[in-house]
Parts: sequence; structure tokens; C-alpha cells
Amino acid sequence: MDVMNDSTVSKIAVLTSGGDSPGMNAAIRGVVRQGLKRGIEVIGCRHGYQGLLSNDYTPLTRESVSNIIHLGGSILTSSRCEEFREPQGREKAFKNCRAQGIDALIVIGGNGSSQGAFLLQKETGMKSIVLPGTIDNDIYGSNWSIGFDTAVNTALESVDRIRDTANAMERIFFVEVMGRHCGNIAIHAGVASGADYVVIPEIPTEIDLLCQEIKQDAQTKHTVLIVVSEGDDFGNAHKISQALFEKTGLKSWVTNLGHVQRGGSPTSRDRFFATATAVAAVNDLAEGKGGTLMGVAQNSLVRVPLEKAANKKKSLDHSFLKLLDLQH
Repeated sequence: MDVMNDSTVSKIAVLTSGGDSPGMNAAIRGVVRQGLKRGIEVIGCRHGYQGLLSNDYTPLTRESVSNIIHLGGSILTSSRCEEFREPQGREKAFKNCRAQGIDALIVIGGNGSSQGAFLLQKETGMKSIVLPGTIDNDIYGSNWSIGFDTAVNTALESVDRIRDTANAMERIFFVEVMGRHCGNIAIHAGVASGADYVVIPEIPTEIDLLCQEIKQDAQTKHTVLIVVSEGDDFGNAHKISQALFEKTGLKSWVTNLGHVQRGGSPTSRDRFFATATAVAAVNDLAEGKGGTLMGVAQNSLVRVPLEKAANKKKSLDHSFLKLLDLQH
């Protein structure tokens, strides 16, 4: 393979920050392979931003990223770093990067990670690009995030399995999915599974009305399935289940899918999206560009200014809410 460095950037660091999401390894692989193709050295920073503070680096080669595209989690591991939230911590991270000869940074993570990358570049000039890596799909400016498709399909498979038991035993089941502040997983998994109700944090839950509607459905359908985002304003699925019993006398069962949604082999869509954004990020850095989040909109890659990605809230697609009316 011919290697030619056509860039003022000679060394890039890549890290994964915050909660892990399936497809992060595919993104790491894409960064390394494209970086080497352009004659750029790529090193991995372990434990997210914490690794920048502790100089925890590892060289990344074609061999070190071989056979990782199908793996969940992150070979670089991830964490949340309180010290990096402070200006002094970011200044220390920048000085460590300069001492290592790092010219630019690629961060794979969610909202908090985007905020950190934005502040690092703003305060120190360290050129940074963020790849949206979060199962919640709640990053401003991008229609999709690395790991979302896998998390939805994991939740969907689980809901389908629970439905089998609910039908066999004629029971009411609540299934709690991740999404403390964002109901995207609940909406997609709920609609795709044909759940009777979907409860999300963006819409206040009228608990009395919900309990009465479930009671009416239970009289004729015998089986009722409710998908609940963990961030519901009334509480989690257990609390709603308890309220249902107190208000109607109906007993229900609760399954909390928890962190199982973060793990597992990423879907083809997550692998493809992770690779495409990684390659584009390396190319941009090689051409002297940065300060963006590499997302997708209308099936095309888009570059969102980091300031917007870090500080604006992604609104719920209200067209999806109309689909919920079909559920019961």
C-alpha cells in the first residue's frame, strides 16, 4: 500500500468517551486505517479523556485493529472524567497532547464528550472532530448515532420474546428500555414491536389516563405490552406498574433491559455509519479542517459545528409520535 502524507497533521489521537455503544470499535478501525493510508500516525487514548490526563496511550496499527469491526464495547475502554470538566484539566490534557506530538483529536462519544471536545478546541486550539457514539441518538445535528440501531434491535428482540410469554400467560408486561432524557429507543422499539403503549420522557405521562386505558384493553385483549423509557417523568416501569395496581387492582410484570442494550455485535448499519464518519473525520483533519461533529442527515454526511452540537438540544421528531397512535 502506497502511503503519502499530504497533510500538516502527522499524528492523531482517538478516544472513546462516556457510555459505550456498539460500533465504537468499527469507528476506531476506520480512523486507524484511513489515517495510515494518508501517512498519519494514529495512537489510541485509553479510558477516554482520563487517558489524556494520565498519558495513557497505545500505538494503533492495522494489526491492532484487525478483527474488531464486529465487536461491541471499545478496545480503548471508556470512562467519564470529572477533572476534564475543569479548565485546568483541559489545559493539562492539551499540554500532554503537545508533549506526545499529537496534532489533532478524534472523539467518539455523546453529548458530554462533544462538550469536552468543543471546550478543548476553544480554549487551547487543539483541532478536534467528534463522531456521535451513543445509543440514545440524542446528539444535535445528526439523524443517527453510532450504536443506536444496534440498541433498538436488541430491545426489539427482547420485547418480541417477552410478548411470547405475555401472550401465553395473558399478562400485562412493562418493558423498560434505556433513555433517561430521550425516548428514541422506546419509540423505535415500541412501534416496531407493536407495543400497546410507549412511555417517553419528552411527553408528560397522564398516569390516571394510562392506567384506565390499560384496564380497558386488558378486559378484551388479555395481553397488554407497554414499553417505557427509563426517564419517564413519573418514574420507571416499576413505579408505573405499582400505580396500575393501586389504581385498578391489575397485577403486571416488569422487565428492565438495562445495559444489555449497550452490548453485543453492532449491526451493519452501525458498522457502516461508524466507518464512513471515521474516514471523513480523518480526511477533514488531513485537510486542516476541524471543530465539527461528523453526522448524517438525509442520507448524507454533514458537518455540524461543535459549538452547536455541544450546546444545542436535539428535539424529538414529532412525526414519529403519530405512529404511536397506531399502537392501541
